Amino acid sequence: MNPKHPSESLTVLTDLVLPSETNPLNNLFGGELLARMDRAASIAARRHSRRIVVTASVNHVAFNRAIPLGAVVTIEAKVSRSFKSSMEVFIDVWVEDRESGSRTKANEAIYTFVAVDDSGRPVEVPPIAPETELEIQRFDAALRRKQLSLLLAGKIKPSEATELKALFL
Repeated sequence: MNPKHPSESLTVLTDLVLPSETNPLNNLFGGELLARMDRAASIAARRHSRRIVVTASVNHVAFNRAIPLGAVVTIEAKVSRSFKSSMEVFIDVWVEDRESGSRTKANEAIYTFVAVDDSGRPVEVPPIAPETELEIQRFDAALRRKQLSLLLAGKIKPSEATELKALFL
């Protein structure tokens, strides 16, 4: 399988925060943001794999900044690394200032998707060939995150977590 670049999976969703999507403080519900991120990430994973994809896990979510009613929210998702059948998707959430138009990073998340066939069985996905400095950083970190997850789940032994060991030795 030929490697693909993260930019080939880039998915950008831009939307407005409406009153029915806000909490009593007039900020976007966290669950609404999670759903928007899941949609963008699933499109990115599908673009990379060209297969049906299912959400395997939400590995990390940081709600760093409230997103107010009426704000324009842009979600950017792209595959940061692929493994045999799974793909890590990194998501950046931006909020646009209503008056100046300037964008500020509000949140970020990391989701994992698995590509499956019509019967729901995992299928192989193309490897990733990162290009930019940020893509390379996210690509390298993805293997450490995967090893940590497998280690915590008891699916690998500490001696097999070579990337994690390299951080400490």
